[in-house]
Amino acid sequence: MFKLARGLTGLVATLVLASCAGSQHVSRKTLKAGATYVAMGSSYAAGPDLGQPKPDMPKRCSRDYGSYPSLLAERLKLDLIDATCSGATTAHVRGPWKELPPQIDALTPETRLVTITIGGNDINYVRNLYVATCDSVKMQRVCPPLLVPTEAEWAKLEADLRKIANEVRLRAPQAKLVFVDYVTLVPDGTLCPSVPMTDANAKTMRQIGVRFAAVTAKAARASNAELLAAGELSKHHTPCDADPWSIGTLMVPGTAPWHPNGAGMRGIAQALVTKLGG
Repeated sequence: MFKLARGLTGLVATLVLASCAGSQHVSRKTLKAGATYVAMGSSYAAGPDLGQPKPDMPKRCSRDYGSYPSLLAERLKLDLIDATCSGATTAHVRGPWKELPPQIDALTPETRLVTITIGGNDINYVRNLYVATCDSVKMQRVCPPLLVPTEAEWAKLEADLRKIANEVRLRAPQAKLVFVDYVTLVPDGTLCPSVPMTDANAKTMRQIGVRFAAVTAKAARASNAELLAAGELSKHHTPCDADPWSIGTLMVPGTAPWHPNGAGMRGIAQALVTKLGG
């Protein structure tokens, strides 16, 4: 009896594993040409000043055809619903923003892919990047202080990211969910004219960037979502590197300061194509 029970247990385990493997295989095959793809997030997903603005959008959202959601949809032949908007916070994903509906309202049960790049505006990330260079570029006589996020603010950001993921699961239960974090903007090594910060400010901004990436990754893991670590991918593509994926404080035509450039968006899109099996 013991041998029989043990044999049955092994058989059941084998069947369960085979079933799980089969379900995972099927889930990867659901992303077909024409599938509905919803992109949500801030300007780091919207892609301001990257070529041709999209028509019929709220002007302040600055959605562009050079953004990684647009490039990804083109490569995989997906039906993109672009809900991204420059300046958006996690609150604007889950709730209205003046005349704009919640970004998450773009989801339906037919949605098969969701990407999210959000959170920088919750912790004043870009604002702090500008402030960190204030002394060097003489933006004003008295520079404001850096607003370093508190532990409570980090905890709130993680909780809000998890709430977004939970809402995605409810509204689009068959969708693959991918968090895409922010590109690296301050190099670990020597700074350059594009990143004119003091050593102290550079250290602070590096720490904020690393913590931001860690919080995003933790929320993705807790939500059983996938993560594209754009920050890690762009670690050697900062504004001070030979092949930058972003620019710093310098005004460069075709790219918003402290945002991904065309190369950065293409790099993220290609990494997503690879991750999604395209």
